[in-house]
Formats: sequence, C-alpha cells, structure tokens
Amino acid sequence: MFALMYEANGVGLAANQVDLPFQLFVVNEKADPNEGEELVFINPVITKPKGRESKEEGCLSIPGIHESVDRPTSIHVSAYALDGSPIDQVFDGMLARIIQHEFDHVQGTLFVDRIAEPTFKQIDGILEEFEIDFQALQASGKYGTNQEIAARLKELEDKFC
Repeated sequence: MFALMYEANGVGLAANQVDLPFQLFVVNEKADPNEGEELVFINPVITKPKGRESKEEGCLSIPGIHESVDRPTSIHVSAYALDGSPIDQVFDGMLARIIQHEFDHVQGTLFVDRIAEPTFKQIDGILEEFEIDFQALQASGKYGTNQEIAARLKELEDKFC
C-alpha cells in the first residue's frame, strides 16, 4: 500500500481504496519513502477531538478535486501498528488531518461528504462525470479486474518493500 501511495504522490491510503476489506490505512506525511515516518493504523478509533481548522484537501480516489474541509486540529488515536503493538497517541496539525481523512475512508466517508453544501453543489456534476467515466473504464477492462489490481499491488510491494 505504501508503494501505491508513493506512486500517486499521496500522504495516506486506506485499504478499501485498493479493494482490501480491512480497517487499515497507511500514512506518511512527507509522501516520500526516504523521508517522514511510515505509519500503519489497524482498527483505528479516533476520540478527544480538539480545535477546528478549515484546510484544502484532495484525495487519490477523486483526482483533481480540492476543497476546504473543516476538521479538529488535534485527535487521540487508538489502533494497532503492523507489528501488533498498540498505538495510543495524540496527533496534531497536518498529521491529524491526514489520519482523519484516511479514517473517514475506512468508515465509508469521502472528504467531499464533509464539504459545505453550496460548494458540494458546485462540484456535484464533476463528481457524477468522474463516477460515470470510472465505471466505463472499469467495465472496459482498462483498470483491470480486482485480481489484476491485487497482482499489481503485490508487484509494487515486491519492488518497493
């Protein structure tokens, strides 16, 4: 998953974004395998939100769309790391925002679900076109089957990990 995230210049990626049925996401605030810290969150729970800040967000699942999203500036996360050790930590700033964005994915929420209604109405048509285009490409086989995508994921993991 880190390899796919880096390939797309992302800072986070949730398992369900690559059709994996896990409550799991990966994060590296620097979007670079040689910089920053690679974090894995399994079965995350977010509590104790503090502060509020509105900042622009984008998403690897919806390329080209960037909108302002209001989120807490500080959160407490309970989860498990890849090695099974518990995570029980407060995160602040941009890292807190990234974690919340990825947590939303595993909960079935996209960042566009959190933007103000007037703004959402402005991009609703774009989102509908994106979905239609994606479904057409997927049906044509251009994006490949789930098995092909899984094989590609394995190939990238072998290459980068």
